[in-house]
Amino acid sequence: MWERVEHYSRLNGVSGDESAVREAIIEEVKAYCQYEVDALGNLICFKKGMVTPDKKLMLCAHMDEVGFIVTHITDGGMLKFTTVGGIDSRVVLGRAVNLYRTGTIGVIGTKAIHQQTEQERETVVKVEDMFIDIGASSREEAMNVVRPGDCAVFCTDYEEFGDGLLKGKALDDRLGCAVLVELIRSKLKFDMYFVFTTQEEVGLRGAKAAAYSVNPDFAVVVETTTAADLSGVSEQKQVCALGKGAVVGFMDRATIYDRELYALAYKLAVEKKITAQTKTMVAGGNDAGAIHTSRGGVRTIAVSVPSRYLHSGVCTVKKEDVKAVLKLVYELTETIL
Repeated sequence: MWERVEHYSRLNGVSGDESAVREAIIEEVKAYCQYEVDALGNLICFKKGMVTPDKKLMLCAHMDEVGFIVTHITDGGMLKFTTVGGIDSRVVLGRAVNLYRTGTIGVIGTKAIHQQTEQERETVVKVEDMFIDIGASSREEAMNVVRPGDCAVFCTDYEEFGDGLLKGKALDDRLGCAVLVELIRSKLKFDMYFVFTTQEEVGLRGAKAAAYSVNPDFAVVVETTTAADLSGVSEQKQVCALGKGAVVGFMDRATIYDRELYALAYKLAVEKKITAQTKTMVAGGNDAGAIHTSRGGVRTIAVSVPSRYLHSGVCTVKKEDVKAVLKLVYELTETIL
């Protein structure tokens, strides 16, 4: 599974431009399920199990990652840009990025510190005051390799380090995609749908369309979620922590989760000896926000991998937590229906 996680992390797929990720997933699942791609680019798979249930279950993970999009090219060849998805400007400045349509590498910069006013030095630089430097000296030179609308992602190395930790870009939510692929390629008790969604990071757009098409009775969203288990952060505000297992939340900013499914997840975790935790704060959101209100409503739960430094170039997770998420999601698929 870890080779798959690394492969997916290295793929580039900013919201609305997920084709490379989708094609890689199709290559791995096409022999195990029926599939189709809808108008928004969602990959919708149907996996035949040993039993056809009366109710319909959908598992969901999103393919897209946060990134950047070029909005303008200056006379001097610098690229003005904005973010795609929620990226804190404090993790952007000075980072190398890959404008992956052409493989052009650039560096995000801003006005030199000795040219800044005293007020500018004391405030966080806004994205609108930054640029991507690709080494071009004119707009014409830059236009040979880049055009407005091109997307960029963080340049970062996928690496394992410390006590079973790994870091990389786009682990939100390529980890969820890897978990779903693992399940599709396994023997399952019930028929079910697996949906790999687009545009989650810009408003849950793919999930809204996919949930309407599939029309499930139940949904399990497989995600990553913010872990703030860092020095100086009180336990109450850490949200969740690495090494404490799968995260099953009762509420976030987009969803109040089905209470029976929430209880079931913890019951299964205890019975099957799967490490699990809940969030200590109401924070974040995911595709469940669009799914649970689709049509006449969908009973929904989310199971997430805790991740430090979410929406940066170095999402950091613990491998044991990923294993716990895989085990718990599998047990839910065996039990919900």
